[in-house]
Order: sequence, then C-alpha cells, then structure tokens
Amino acid sequence: MSIKALKDIAYSVLDLATVVEGYSIADTYHKSLENARQAEALGYSRYWFAEHHNMISVASSATSLLIGYIAGNTDKIRVGSGGIMLPNHSPLVVAEQFGTLETLYPGRIDLGLGRAPGSDQATAQAIRGQNMNAAFYFPKDVEALQRYFSADNFDGKVRAIPGEGLDIPIWILGSSTDSAKLAAAKGLPYAFASHFAPAYFKEAIAIYRDNFQPSAQLSKPYVMACVNVVAADTDGEAGYLATSVKQMFMGVITGRRQLLQPPVDDMQTVWSVFEEAAVMEMLAYSFIGSKETISKKLVDFVEENGLDEIMATTHVYDHKAKLKSFRLFAEVMKLA
Repeated sequence: MSIKALKDIAYSVLDLATVVEGYSIADTYHKSLENARQAEALGYSRYWFAEHHNMISVASSATSLLIGYIAGNTDKIRVGSGGIMLPNHSPLVVAEQFGTLETLYPGRIDLGLGRAPGSDQATAQAIRGQNMNAAFYFPKDVEALQRYFSADNFDGKVRAIPGEGLDIPIWILGSSTDSAKLAAAKGLPYAFASHFAPAYFKEAIAIYRDNFQPSAQLSKPYVMACVNVVAADTDGEAGYLATSVKQMFMGVITGRRQLLQPPVDDMQTVWSVFEEAAVMEMLAYSFIGSKETISKKLVDFVEENGLDEIMATTHVYDHKAKLKSFRLFAEVMKLA
C-alpha cells in the first residue's frame, strides 16, 4: 500500500442535489451546476450524483438526467453516478443510458454502481415490483453491464445501442464488506461511503486490497473514500455551518426527514443525548474546520488508509458558504 501526499491524489465531489429549506428543486439543480462549474475550475476530478428515492431533501432520483445536465454545461470534469442503484434497473437500460451519455460527452462519464435500494422498503417495492430480490443478482447484473459495453457483444442476441464498445469506467460502491469482495474479484475501482457508513470502512478496504484481481480496466487496487467536508475561515464558523448537516443526519436516524435546515447556535437545543451519539457515529469521517484544521486531519486519514482519491460531500445551508467550502477544500488538496 503506497502512501501519497494530499497534493498527489485526486479530489472529487458527491452531490445529492440537496434541497434547502426555502428553495425549490429547480433552484437546487441550478446550484448544482454552479457548484460543478466551480469544481471544474478548481481541479476537481469528477462530479457524481447519488441515486435516492422518496426523500424530501434529495432531488437526485433521476440520476442519469442530472449527469447529462451537468456534463452538457461543463467542459472537462468527469461526471457520473455515485451511484446508480443497479437492482432498481435493467442492466440493458443502464447500458443504453450511459452509452448515450458517453456518446454525447466522450471520455467524461463514470458509472458507479451500488446494490442498495437508495430508499425505504415500500419505495423499493414501488420501483422493483415483483423483483424485490434483485440485490441477490447484483454480481450477475454487473457482468451483464460489462458484456453490453464490450465490443465482443456485436453478435449477441441483445445489444446496447449506444453503449457497445464504449470505454465507460465501472466503479463498485460500498458501505459494507460484500461490495469490497465483488470489486476485488472483478478488478474494479472501489468507492466507499464513509460519509455515512464509517463502521466497515477499514475492514472493507483491507478485504478489497487483499483480494484484488487485476482486470482489463484496472491493474492494481484503487480506493476512493467519500467524506463529509465543511470548510470555513475559522473552526468556529465551520462548526456553526456544520449544524445543518448534523440536523440532516438526525432526520435520517429518527425518520423525521426535512429539507436542509439553517444552522443553529447550539445543537443541544435540537437533539437528545442519544440522537447526538448516533449522529456523531455516522459522521465519524467528517472534516470540519479551517483549512489548517482540515489539512492536519486529512493528512492523517489519507496516510492511515493509503487512499487514492477523496470525494467530498458538503451539506451547507448557505450556497455561497458551500461554494467557499469547496474552494477551501481544493486549496487544502493542492497545497498539503
């Protein structure tokens, strides 16, 4: 496992198209584009959207459409899914959609795949119908996608047009050890959701590295960790801004979801002791503070885990403060 300096690893953005209290979904999409354009100018490698459903504050349900919107209005940054929840879809349809995106924006499209529903069970039932056990077929569905993208499928009975013969990088996303094993066996890059599922992070990336089999796409393991980032001029300001993401995660654990809320002066007026403990456990891999504070913590995190790439997700109520957070984070990555 090689150790890289921050300035030598890629840095990227995960966007959930988070809807902010007082603003519309249309506003959300326009803000995502502004963020993506800034990210491109700041040297971010890729801009991914996550597929979620039936969540009032998350507007990235039609993931491939948002990828097209961002790719069509930027010039060079890679745009993709973090991820497409493959059991929700036919592999052929995913191949056709991403084949279309890659044809329109060649060399810029990533296809990150997850096996979770990205929703609650009732919504998963609405999406999958009688195919509720689709997650069990995730490895075979990944193979089907690879077959549809292969130029060797030219004589197949079912072909992805467009899609066939296109070089669309496939990533395996994970929040547990199961996906680590699959990514290793198939020789694919592995992106871990440490921004909300930190418990299995170290175990999963160890399994991935120990069992990695080189493939046509990848000769050695490649690990990307997604983390929460809130950067500001001072630790105090960042801590204040971060109360919005803490409220968001409190909604996740209590089931009382709401639009992204404004920051508060004191979280003790908002959550209970038990809610605080649960939220802070989920936010274990969060980098909140000034550039100096984030840099010190991030250097340790990268060195300890031998990461190849960091993907930042930032839930800040004020859009200008959110853009500034991404600017400061880029400066940390470039200079450390």
